[in-house]
Amino acid sequence: MSKSQRVILGMSGGVDSSVAALLLKEQGYDVHGLFMTNWEEDEEGYCTSAEDYQDARKVAEHIGIPLHHVNFAKEYRERVFSYFLEEYKTGRTPNPDILCNREIKFGAFMQYAKRLGSDLIATGHYARLIEHQGRKCLAKAVDTNKDQSYFLHAVHPDAFQTTLFPLGELEKNEIRDIATKAGLHVHKKKDSTGICFIGERPFKQFLETFLPAQPGDMLTLQDKKVGQHSGLMYYTLGQRQGLGIGGVKGAPDEPWYVIAKDLKNNILRVAQGDHPLLYSSSLQAEHMHWLAKPKAKVFTCTAKTRYRQADQACEVTVGEDSHISVTFEQAQKAVTPGQFVVLYQDTLCLGGGVITSSE
Repeated sequence: MSKSQRVILGMSGGVDSSVAALLLKEQGYDVHGLFMTNWEEDEEGYCTSAEDYQDARKVAEHIGIPLHHVNFAKEYRERVFSYFLEEYKTGRTPNPDILCNREIKFGAFMQYAKRLGSDLIATGHYARLIEHQGRKCLAKAVDTNKDQSYFLHAVHPDAFQTTLFPLGELEKNEIRDIATKAGLHVHKKKDSTGICFIGERPFKQFLETFLPAQPGDMLTLQDKKVGQHSGLMYYTLGQRQGLGIGGVKGAPDEPWYVIAKDLKNNILRVAQGDHPLLYSSSLQAEHMHWLAKPKAKVFTCTAKTRYRQADQACEVTVGEDSHISVTFEQAQKAVTPGQFVVLYQDTLCLGGGVITSSE
């Protein structure tokens, strides 16, 4: 590809996208930054969008590239946030970042980039694109500790054909070194965590402003009441922190964990210690989105059921209507409905689906 091509880069005001802009500029691309506002500022000021925009503006000025600003708050609420709330209503634990990548960063963003005359788009994600069966396919970043392919698995494979990931071959410490040497003021800026619309506020405080809580009983598997939950939506399978269970007479001195949610009866089931019910040897998933579909109906690979989890060896059976079954070599802890299982062959990301059940 000609280096004179125009690249529209998503800039967040962080060190990663700032270095991505710098690297692309040094490689000779016609780089334009695009800052996205995906959530309107709230009265409490938990969302740092305004500050981040000023950081992005300062970086763009420093390296000499134009910076555009677009508001996708409406699209975000319609395509991502509504899904987020609906999943919580059904007792599942969603991952909005995955939908945000598909619908906003590689959806609305790409469309807007074309209006700006883009030949290519780029982001500061830690991921790579490798050649597979004659096409560019998603693969893990060199820095496996920062790899974000898990969050990118739902993006349409066509989008990757005109995408650049400048950071895919670099380690995080190299990124900060590059930023420091280039005099970028964000070289020490803390990485953002979570999603903007929650920010630094307690998650429970945020969620209860949108969904009415229904307190209920915390029961053991023997139906012994050991506490009161403040609403099933605030808890996830395998959760240990924040249960508020004090000393229970006759119970051993071991931590309590969420074992199951009984939506029909509004009961949170809990148990102590490393309970067998925390583990699953298999799972079912739906809405499987393939980036590189194997030819066999049954095959072996590795899988992640949550971000930062080590790859787990498994056997996959491809069913009908975008369903798959995954059987693990070793039982997995806290496999959670609503989360995503993502499949890999070595570094190649095969795709992923929404976990519906496990056993």
